[in-house]
This record gives sequence, C-alpha cells and structure tokens, in this order.
Amino acid sequence: MSVVYTDLGRIAYADALERQTAAFEALLRAKAAGGGSGGRLFFCEHLPVITIGRSGKEGNLLVSEALLSERGISLYRVSRGGDITYHGPGQITGYPVLDLDCWRMGLKQYVHTLEETVIRFLTIYGIRAGRLDGAAGVWLDAHRTDGRARKICAIGVRSSRYVTMHGFALNINTDISCFSLINPCGFTDRGVTSLANELGAPQDFELAKEQMRDLLMEAFPPVHRL
Repeated sequence: MSVVYTDLGRIAYADALERQTAAFEALLRAKAAGGGSGGRLFFCEHLPVITIGRSGKEGNLLVSEALLSERGISLYRVSRGGDITYHGPGQITGYPVLDLDCWRMGLKQYVHTLEETVIRFLTIYGIRAGRLDGAAGVWLDAHRTDGRARKICAIGVRSSRYVTMHGFALNINTDISCFSLINPCGFTDRGVTSLANELGAPQDFELAKEQMRDLLMEAFPPVHRL
C-alpha cells in the first residue's frame, strides 16, 4: 500500500474540501470492507480563505464577514481540530487522507510526525524550528515570552477510525499581513511568519512543494499488509 500524491494547484477551499472529503469517505468505506490503500496526499494553494475549526471562537475573527467579502476572502467553519487560521496563495496546504493503521500510528504520533516533517523541511533552509507545548504546529523561537514566538505552520486534523483528513498549512511566500484579520490559532501574544519573511526574499514555491512532498513520502513509506 502506498500514498498517492495529487497537486491540486491553486483552488477554492470548497473545491479542495470536496476532493479530500470524497477520498476520506472512500477510504473509510474500503477500510470497513477489509480493503483499501494507504491513502492520498493532496497539496494545494487556496484562494484567500479563513477557516474556523471545531474549537474555534468567533471572537478570534477580528473583522466582520462583510469586510472579508469586500476583500475577496471566504469564511468556512470546518470539522478539523484547532481554532482559526488563514489560507492563501504562497502557502503549501497539505491534506493527507491516510489510514494510520497501515503505519501502526495513533493520532498523537501522527500530528508529531507532521510537525517533525515540517521541522526537517525547514532545516533545508537553515531554519531551526520546534514545538510549543499544548499548541499543535511548528514554531520559531517557540518558548520566548516577549512576543517573538511565531508560527510558520498550522496543523489541524480530523480522524475517524484512524483515517485522517484536513492537515497542515505551511507558509512559504504567504502574505502574512492577512493574519492581522484574526487571532491566529487563537493566540494574541504570538506572531506568524513565512519562509520568505525569515529569509528576506520570496522562495521557489514549486521547489518547496517538491521538498515537502518527498519528506512526507519518506514519513509514510509504502507498506505491505500481512
């Protein structure tokens, strides 16, 4: 069993959600029937959108929905874990639809693996990143208390019978000013950054996607059902 990769390109949030939901439901049906595969990995760039997860608080949206509409930013309330975040061009949004049983992996280990993969990706660019206790995702200067801690990758997942959907959003050339419209992931005392912001120049987005895809494929290699 192996993971099948699909690059959806730049796509509206609703269209990507439809694709990953169909894959999620198909994998659940196949698993219930005793068959199936390792799953799918979708990469995309979203048209500007703000999403609010199951534990999200409406107060973390700092502007009206009317203003979002005026700026061409969609708003969705979705079934993933986590609070509120922004997706847009220049961001690698990854949706792994995986049967974690294939890798004998629990949900906590899965999130840890996603974080570790992003941390490995950032080392390619000479950036040291880490985790923040109680806050899924990948951070720079995570434990600073002077407001310098900043998130470069948000993670929010949903699972059913150890089949996953939703995933991660890694800022490469993202316009981070859009995060000023929200309290990102519910935080008011930490910032958001991007690879371009940290390195002082836009990065090769297609190369970054290839690098991140390859690292994820290493993290979830083909397996053989016994």
